[in-house]
Amino acid sequence: MGTENFFLFGLTAEEVHDLKAKGYVPRSFYESNAGLREAIDQIRSGHFSKGNADLFAPLVDNLLNHDPFLLLADYQSYVDCQDQVSAAYRDQERWVRMSILNVARIGKFSSDRSIREYCDNIWKTKPIKNGDAGSLAEKAIRVIRR
Repeated sequence: MGTENFFLFGLTAEEVHDLKAKGYVPRSFYESNAGLREAIDQIRSGHFSKGNADLFAPLVDNLLNHDPFLLLADYQSYVDCQDQVSAAYRDQERWVRMSILNVARIGKFSSDRSIREYCDNIWKTKPIKNGDAGSLAEKAIRVIRR
C-alpha cells in the first residue's frame, strides 16, 4: 500500500532493543513530557473514575515503574502521528485516495489468507468442498444423537 498511505508511529524493533538494553525508565518519559504528565496525572487524580483515585492506581504504577509495552516511550510519537492523521483527513481527496488504496492492497493482511496459512502450516488441515459441508453436518448430527 506504500508508506505514504498509512500512519506508522512508535519505536522500531531496533529502537526497542536499544532502549531496553540501556535500561528503560518509563518515569523519565513522564517527567520530560508535559502532555504525557498531564494525562497520567488526570488518571491518577480520579478524573476518569468519578473521583476514585485508587481505581487506576495499579495502572499508573505499572506505567510509571514497569511499562513492559513501552507505552510511555511511544506516547509522543503517537501524538505526532495523530496530527498527521488529522491533516490527512482534512484533505478529503488525499484521505479517500489513501482509504481506497489501503482496501485495494490489503490482501496480504486478509483474514482469509491468515486462516488459510494456519490451516496449511499449523493445523495441517485441508478445506472442505461446499458439497461436502452438508454431508459432514449430517454425519456430525448422527454422531451427536448416538
